Amino acid sequence: MKQWIGLALLSAFFAALVGIAGKRGLETVDPTTATAVRSLFMAGFLVLAAAAVGKLTGVSRLPAPALGWIAVSGLCGAASWLCYFWALRSGPAGGVAALDRVSVAFTLILAAVFLKERLSPQVILGGALMVIGAVLVVWRR
Repeated sequence: MKQWIGLALLSAFFAALVGIAGKRGLETVDPTTATAVRSLFMAGFLVLAAAAVGKLTGVSRLPAPALGWIAVSGLCGAASWLCYFWALRSGPAGGVAALDRVSVAFTLILAAVFLKERLSPQVILGGALMVIGAVLVVWRR
């Protein structure tokens, strides 16, 4: 198995835990506050991880265009987390996570438009099935 597949599956597993732990944490906490606290823990962990593997020194050498795109990615990620936690506050964890994964379909479309990635019939079908699956998970909840 290719390394990226295993890492992507681990990412999905940890994302599932985000929904479960987040839902429990939101029982008595405002979603905006919870998202801010979550981001502090994440930042601390990631700085420690980068330091542990000797990658912090590369931060000062980031090219300006790369830094700009990474910043945009960070802002989009923060907006995503904030919306996710607000949705978790009032919605079922499984339904929120299912709709959150519709991001795959959005990514396929945006990657085709902006990155010129090819949308083969099987990729289109797979994306459509993911959207259908998300709708089925949340239908009549």
